[in-house]
This record gives sequence, structure tokens and C-alpha cells, in this order.
Amino acid sequence: MIIIGAGPAGYVAAIRAGQVGLKTAIVEKKYIGGMCLQWGCIPTKALLESAKLFDKIKHADDFGIDGIFEHNLTFNWEKVKARSKKISGKLGSGVSYLLNKNGVDIISGNAVIGSDHSVTVDGKKISAKHIIVATGSKPKAMDKKLENAPIVEVENLFSLTEIPKNIVVTGNHISSVEIAQFFKLIDKKVTLIANSDYFMVGLDEHLIKYVTQKLKTEEIELIVDAYPEKYESGELYIGNSKIKCDLLVNCNSRKAIIPESETPLQLTERGFIKTNDKFETNVDGVYAIGDVSGKSFVAHIASAQGIHVINTIKGIKKRFNTSNYPINMYTVPEVSQIGMTEQELNSKEISFKVTEFPLSANAKAMIEGNTEGYIRMLSDKKYGTVLGVQIVAANATDMISEASAFMTFDGTVYDVANTIHAHPTVSEIFMEAGFDAFDKAIHK
Repeated sequence: MIIIGAGPAGYVAAIRAGQVGLKTAIVEKKYIGGMCLQWGCIPTKALLESAKLFDKIKHADDFGIDGIFEHNLTFNWEKVKARSKKISGKLGSGVSYLLNKNGVDIISGNAVIGSDHSVTVDGKKISAKHIIVATGSKPKAMDKKLENAPIVEVENLFSLTEIPKNIVVTGNHISSVEIAQFFKLIDKKVTLIANSDYFMVGLDEHLIKYVTQKLKTEEIELIVDAYPEKYESGELYIGNSKIKCDLLVNCNSRKAIIPESETPLQLTERGFIKTNDKFETNVDGVYAIGDVSGKSFVAHIASAQGIHVINTIKGIKKRFNTSNYPINMYTVPEVSQIGMTEQELNSKEISFKVTEFPLSANAKAMIEGNTEGYIRMLSDKKYGTVLGVQIVAANATDMISEASAFMTFDGTVYDVANTIHAHPTVSEIFMEAGFDAFDKAIHK
């Protein structure tokens, strides 16, 4: 087994391959852990956590803590970066350890896929029965007419020595909203430009409406279906508008990183590697998983695809579930979704019920001072099967895993209601929503 790319798709597949006895090599030309570990999932969430704490400290008096004065607070960018780097470094070392522990050979360099079940890395040829491409993706480059603008790729965000006042973020999905809110939490003036009309595509329209309103409340200007046309004298020109811009952060839609191959890999219309439902490409023995296949752009799905491919190779035949996986947004509050949306259910003419329970009625949320948010549960009207769950809450990204568990086993609203939840916990909102779906919520 040869795996190209050591991100969450590749390194998890490699560890699994080693565990089940496959002689495995992983090729990585830059970072063990990939984008996720080096400048994506982990580092940006570390930045967000620092920003969230910075913002929360301003309201310490609400918790009876005196002596903290907002004018004395500073967001130490260098210390924040150092903390993030330390976390990433520790996790990266852990990944390298696990690869070595499971007998995976780590090869540094650029891989070229041969036509004879081989991969050549910097002149050295290696043969294998199976090859997995897990090379990931990166944001599409900004238009060349903006070359004179102060553009920074998210990958290079940590190279900044200071953060200026006027920030513009481009992009139309989760990461762009997270980055925009990060800058706002540390008191910057932020504009988010969604360069298409499908802002936050994939989320339930109810959540999109919430996020859009949240941006407005936080005074993050959102401009949808627009694109910067030029940069001049410290300002971005968008149509008839001009926006002050000291830093332009590129969070555009993602573009696949395609490895060189002697037999060309067939691509989709959007430029990702085309695969079937087993993640097989048009080249015999070659698979593609993670971002590079364009089926999803989240780390946990990339990892799950890697495990699935290795299990399939070892004879474990099982269909990969492409719908029941969490979509997480690490904002304030966090936003999570799993399963089908209202729009999908309506399009399939499925009869369903929507049950909603607010955090404002939850004791633990009150204790924590985090009463903004709710849970929405979409369930089948006839049998009560849970079809989708949406959560807006401080720890929504953790709580959504409960929904993932009972949806995996086709759980019903009755199962959810009958699950005893500890009190006081925010997760009690599941029980309340479960009861409300067929009878009445206890605390509503």
C-alpha cells in the first residue's frame, strides 16, 4: 500500500493499513498531518479559542468577578501563535509516532503515479498493489488583478507579525465565517465577501438565516454574490462600493491538489478526482479520498473514507454512509448539523416533524452564561425516526456526536426521550426535543 499525502485522510488510512497487516508507505512532500494539523483545523481552532476567551473576559463582571478593566486587555498575537504552534507540534509528533508504531514507512518528497502500480518519489520507484491519493485541496487563488492587494493565504496567516485594523475575508462557507468572526472577536473591523450566491451551501436554510443574522448583529458586513474588482489606495472596489482593506484573507472555495500521473486521473467538472462509491478512480488500483475527491471538505469524513478503503481492501464490504456526518462551525456560539435538512426532506416528499427547544430554558446554559441557541430535531412523522439534528450552542460541535450515535442505529424520538441525561447538562436539550416530538417537552 502506498498513500500519497499525510493529512487526516492519508495518515489515518496509513495507520489503519499498518494495523491490519498491510506493508505500507506514506509519501508527504511538506507536512505530516497536512493542512488540518499545520494551518487548518487545529491551528485556526486554537486561534478561535484564544479569541473567545479574550471576548469572554470582557464580561467577567457578569460572573461576579471585579478588577478586570477592558482597556487593560490586549490580545498578544505572538503568544497566541506560540500556543497554537505548540499544540500542532505535539499532535504532529503524535501522528509520526503512530505511523512508526504501526510499521508505516514515511517518505518525504513529491510523488508521481506510474502506469504499472508504482509511485516514483524524487527518482526512486516503489511498487504496490494499491495506491491511495489523499493530496487534499487549497483555496482558489485570488484574481490576478488583485495582485497589489495585501493578500494572505490562511496557510500564511501565522507568518503575520501583527494584525491590522481593517480585515476583508473572501469565501462562502464555514471556514470563511470562522475566520471573519475570529478577527471580530479581537476587535477588528471585518467584512466578509461571499463570492457566489450559494453562501453556506449544505446547511439547512434555518441555520443559514441564523448565521447571516448573527453576522449582522456582530457588525460583520456580509456582501453576497460579489467579488473584489481592484485594490487601490488601501481600498477594495466592489461594484460601486469601496471598502477599507489592510488585509485580504483568502478563504475561497477549494481547489484539488492533483498529483502527477502517467495515466491521467479522470476529473469531475469541478476539477476533483472522479471516483465511484468505493472511492476507486479510473486507474486500476488507485483510490482517492478526502478533499481531492471533492465529496466533502471536512477532516473527519476524510479519515472515515481512509478507514473505509482499507477495510474494503481487507474484505470488509460495507456501504459508506455519505449523509450521516456532522458539519461543524466553531463560531460563537458553535453551529452543528447532521443528517437531512428541511429542504432535502421536502424535495424527497418525506413527511416530517420539526421540534425545537431553546437553550434559554436549560439550567446549565444559564449557569455558563451561554443561553443563545437551540436544538432542532427533524423526525419522521410515522415512525419517529430521527432524520436530522441541528444545534446552535456553545459546545454544539461536541454535542452533535450524540445525534450521530443514535442516528447511526436509526434511533427514534422515543429512544432520545428515554435516554437519561445527567442534570444539569446542556445535553438535556436532546431529551427535551425527543419528548416534544411525540408529546410535550418537560421544561417548555
